[in-house]
Amino acid sequence: MQLENKVAIVTGSSLGIGRAIAVAFGREGASVAINYRSHPDEGDQAVQEIEKAGGKAISVKADVSEPEEVKGLIQKTVQEFGRLDVMVNNAGIEQKFPFLETPLDVWEKVISVNLTGVWIGCQEAARQMVSQGDGGRIINVSSVHEDLPMPTNSPYCAAKGGLRMLMRTIAVELAPHSITVNNIAPGAVETPINRNLDEHPGQRQVLLSEIPLGRIGQPEEIASLAVYLASDASSYSTGSTFVVDGGMMRQAGSL
Repeated sequence: MQLENKVAIVTGSSLGIGRAIAVAFGREGASVAINYRSHPDEGDQAVQEIEKAGGKAISVKADVSEPEEVKGLIQKTVQEFGRLDVMVNNAGIEQKFPFLETPLDVWEKVISVNLTGVWIGCQEAARQMVSQGDGGRIINVSSVHEDLPMPTNSPYCAAKGGLRMLMRTIAVELAPHSITVNNIAPGAVETPINRNLDEHPGQRQVLLSEIPLGRIGQPEEIASLAVYLASDASSYSTGSTFVVDGGMMRQAGSL
């Protein structure tokens, strides 16, 4: 039980990678706050999955781009479980448009969730951890697109690139408080955000050609890294992005 007696929040954890991380944390002994914005049934199902495995969990509605809702998420978690040890900022959205056709409101929405929302989550979680006085872990689910361009997705790429420097900067600031800050950068993963590939086998084949391991990843493979970064085993790791992409970053564009 790598996370026994730990308390964790995972934003955007009713579905996809976030849910896999929350379930993995629960199985490793953590008490977990499941966060959702618009899928309450899936949030409840994630709680049930954790409880069936012997863990503890609650489900809390919050829009991560709203500071007061993030504060409420953390307050409810602390009220229920007594503290906060691990904050996983996973919630994210994606809307693709050619750059010249991207509406300003799409830019603003993507940035508000994927970058501003993470900034709020990091700050509020860090404040709680500092008040407790015994350190903590902040883990941000970023993307290979914090480094790798993706045409037709400029707001998303800009948010993830900003997230890289946010993580590096606050890792230095929070180190004296024994709070580590790291990013996980997944490549292509089988999640609802990539469901459109099922309808476009040609696009899937092009994507697979860019991945040396020849397959799309599973959410559980991201979750296993999150467990490590949340555990005591990672106590000397901070300020880094951990890429989980089947080798995509090393081959993309080389064929």
